[in-house]
Amino acid sequence: MTPLSRPRVYAPRPGPLRTKPWGRIAQREVPYGLGPETLRTELVELGDAFRAYQRSAEPDLVVLAELHDRKARAFRLWADASDDDSLRHDAARAEEAARTTREMQANRTGQFLGDGSVVKRMLTRGQGVLARVVVEHVAAHAPCPEPEARLVTLMLTLRAAQAGTGNVTGQDLTGWLQDDAVRVLRQLVDAGWLHLPCTPDEALASRPENATPLTVPELLPGHPRAFRLGKVNRSRLSGWAQKVVGDRKLRKKKLGPATRLLALYTAAHARPDGHLGPQDEAGLPLDRAALFCGLPPERIAQHADLLVTADWLAEAATADGRLRGRLTDRVLSLGGRL
Repeated sequence: MTPLSRPRVYAPRPGPLRTKPWGRIAQREVPYGLGPETLRTELVELGDAFRAYQRSAEPDLVVLAELHDRKARAFRLWADASDDDSLRHDAARAEEAARTTREMQANRTGQFLGDGSVVKRMLTRGQGVLARVVVEHVAAHAPCPEPEARLVTLMLTLRAAQAGTGNVTGQDLTGWLQDDAVRVLRQLVDAGWLHLPCTPDEALASRPENATPLTVPELLPGHPRAFRLGKVNRSRLSGWAQKVVGDRKLRKKKLGPATRLLALYTAAHARPDGHLGPQDEAGLPLDRAALFCGLPPERIAQHADLLVTADWLAEAATADGRLRGRLTDRVLSLGGRL
């Protein structure tokens, strides 16, 4: 009978155990000889942290934004150490990813105000861009120059923005223009910009259960257009514009079409903090705001002051051809997030 062999015993090699001298991050191998040691350690740990995040059950956008920030800083140091421009490119992408992630978090949670309340934005940043495109289109292509016609042109453009057709009720029209709706509708029809299957008087009498169908020929499929809105964006922008021009304090002050158009223009061109105009160009050009509102530029200041009294603008001033100001916290949720 053959005796059983004795199991072999493997003795460990002498010397201290060494941890893995390299790691991976963003499909790049971290070189073992990369210095300083703190940078190599950060890159290895950061790669592990990204992989751990990908395995987590619930996304945490705050954590993800911090990881992108760490990656941007580490990759810039790595680029300096190795003189690799591709690493600088990846660092810039990480910075952009951090900004985008924080915007996503802001969309989910809103923005805290000084009193502890939270701003729930009505428009996403992309919808804010579309709102400004529509505003510029109406400013340039409204068939009649007066504020009353421009206001109705804007609202009906948004009603028909998806396929060139939409609906309107008498309640809509009187809410926009009170006693002047029939005259303005007739102007738009006579100009060929609007087609109705009935007279303007009959449109004014229509109720929600029998709303008047309308057609804006320049927005019909097959015609060249400056913008196209899908169903969701069209509905959201139309609701946003209705909320602006129908604002309770604007109505309570009985502010006219030109002032309400300026309210919408300021909302569309407000930054997330409510200040008007781009970060590097404080304020809005008076001539462009005036064109949209159907006013001479020198009258914008008067209507901006009316918006201050209606608690729409917290402050307003005109100088050097620009309107400077800030939306109040009350209407910050309507800002276009410039």
